[in-house]
Amino acid sequence: MAVSQGFSLKDQLFNVEKVRYLADLFAAADTRFDASVFEADVMARLAEFELKERINWIAECLAKHLPGPLPDTAPILRAALPPPLDPLLADDDFGDFIFSPLGEFVARAGLPDHVDLALDLIEELTQRFSMEWAVRPYLNAHPDLVLNRMATWARHDSYHVRRLVSEGTRPRLPWGQAVGLSLDQPLDLLDVLHRDRTRFVTRSVANHLNDITKKDPEMALERLKTWAEQGTQDRNELSWMTRHALRGLIKAGHPEAMTMLGYDPDADLNCEISLKPGPVVIGSVLEFTCRIESAKDAPVLVDYVLWFRKADGGLRSKVFKLKTGMVKAATALEMTKSHRLKGNATTFRLFPGAHRVELQVNGQVRASADFELTEL
Repeated sequence: MAVSQGFSLKDQLFNVEKVRYLADLFAAADTRFDASVFEADVMARLAEFELKERINWIAECLAKHLPGPLPDTAPILRAALPPPLDPLLADDDFGDFIFSPLGEFVARAGLPDHVDLALDLIEELTQRFSMEWAVRPYLNAHPDLVLNRMATWARHDSYHVRRLVSEGTRPRLPWGQAVGLSLDQPLDLLDVLHRDRTRFVTRSVANHLNDITKKDPEMALERLKTWAEQGTQDRNELSWMTRHALRGLIKAGHPEAMTMLGYDPDADLNCEISLKPGPVVIGSVLEFTCRIESAKDAPVLVDYVLWFRKADGGLRSKVFKLKTGMVKAATALEMTKSHRLKGNATTFRLFPGAHRVELQVNGQVRASADFELTEL
């Protein structure tokens, strides 16, 4: 019987068909470019690499087939590009991942001598695939020059270029090279971008602020207050951005973040949590019921916190969303939850022993229950 293979993102994004597509684009742009040899060079080792390494490998092969300084190769690169992404779309249009190696190629070829040309190319490339990784080496090498260019990009006609400004300067960009900017250096750019009418851009701004909250919560909160006072963004969109930007602080129960979202951390609430009777076994389901009462109507943001036993006997916690709603005066709000305790999770392992579940309401732990987790 054949063994079912799991889904492979790296193979979906980078495979022989995608490499051939890229090779054909360059061959059409320059008759000297040998598409078949480029394809063979890439495929000779592609399977060895994980996703990010595949980007680097294709860029390395491209540099071999496009030798010379960036001013000589830039015209070929431009001629090989397909039309820009659809400007009528407004969200979730990252483009084709096969163009990400072109950003890596430019990131390597533009430094140290061809910075302005490289930024011109990144501006064009990001309209085919998001280039936030490619711009970061230039931010580190020439921060003032790139920030000045980004001030222009922040008002670009293409929302992909506008998004690059926020995403490229994020303090904690996944996979991205760390940048030496201070947290406040890009804030003037975010002041422009937060007004954007495209969710693709405003989501990036919110993610950028969420990054800031990891190091300076007050800076992010103050910026959100300022934007609310300015009133230049649609109120509903700014409300969405605020919730998205503060999601890390909300999980952590940050009082000011709770207040900003309309939840009183000090609300007078009576809260209970109770577990379903019976053993709790690794691989089974933890079932519990929560009950919240209030003498007056009160908005509530309800999370639950699971404390897991570690291999060394210590405990670690993880916060999970449960419900947002309103507790009506003298009417209990009741919720039930079933949480599967997977024994084969890829991110962590469960260990038997004493565990705890807590009910966190408006950022405050209001009730808890202990349970013993056992193995079959």
